[in-house]
Amino acid sequence: MKIGGFVKTTLSDWDGKVSCMIFLCGCNFSCPFCHNPDVAENRADSVNLDTVLEYIEKNRDFLDGIVISGGEPTVSGDLYGLLKKLKKTGIAVKLDTNGGNPDILDDIIGARLVDYVAMDIKTSLRADKYSEATGGYGKVDDIEKSIRIIIDSGIDHEFRTTVYPGAVSPEDIKEIASKIRGADRFCIQQFRPGVTMNPEAGKVKPYSEKELRSMKAAAEPFVKRVSVRGL
Repeated sequence: MKIGGFVKTTLSDWDGKVSCMIFLCGCNFSCPFCHNPDVAENRADSVNLDTVLEYIEKNRDFLDGIVISGGEPTVSGDLYGLLKKLKKTGIAVKLDTNGGNPDILDDIIGARLVDYVAMDIKTSLRADKYSEATGGYGKVDDIEKSIRIIIDSGIDHEFRTTVYPGAVSPEDIKEIASKIRGADRFCIQQFRPGVTMNPEAGKVKPYSEKELRSMKAAAEPFVKRVSVRGL
C-alpha cells in the first residue's frame, strides 16, 4: 500500500463533518478527465503511514471523519488492515470508490469497516460508453452489482457523477438516476478544467450552471436527494 497524499483538514469531502483525507495510490480506471492522475498512476510522492496515524490519534477530539480516497482504494494492498486500524480510533470512516471491485466492496461493508460509502458512476451503464469514459473498463455488470450492494446494505451512502461533457450528457444523468432508484443521495459534480489524466480533457469547457440545474431536475424523480456540487 502506498499513500500518495494526506489532507489534514477538509470540510468539503464529507458533508457536515470535519475530516482528514487519505489518498491511496493506484487505480483500475484511466479516466481521461481524472483530476488526480499522479495518485491514480502511482507517481505521487509517498506519505508515511505512521505519520498519518499519529496525526489522527492526536486529533481524535477534533476530527469527525476519515475519508479514504484515491485513485481507487480497493486496488490497494492491505486496505482491510488500514481500515481496521482506523476503526479502532473511534472516528467514522468514509470510503470513496469507483465500484469496479464489488466483491471487495461487499466484504468491507459486511465487516462494518466503513460508515459511509461514496461511489462514482462515470456515465450511463452501457459497456461501450463506460469503457470510453474510464479508459478501458467496460464491466458494467460489476458497476451495477456495486450499486445494489450499497443500496441493499443500508449503509449511509451517496452516488456521484462528475459531468465531464466528453463523457456525460444530460440524458446520461437521467439514465444513471434511474439505475440508482431509491438511493439516499445523488451528487452531480461540476467538472473542473485544469490538470487531468489526458491534458486535452483539461481544456474542455464545463456545463453551465443552468445545464447542471436542469440535470438535477431530471434526476429528482428517482433519488431521495439530488444535489449539485462545485458551482
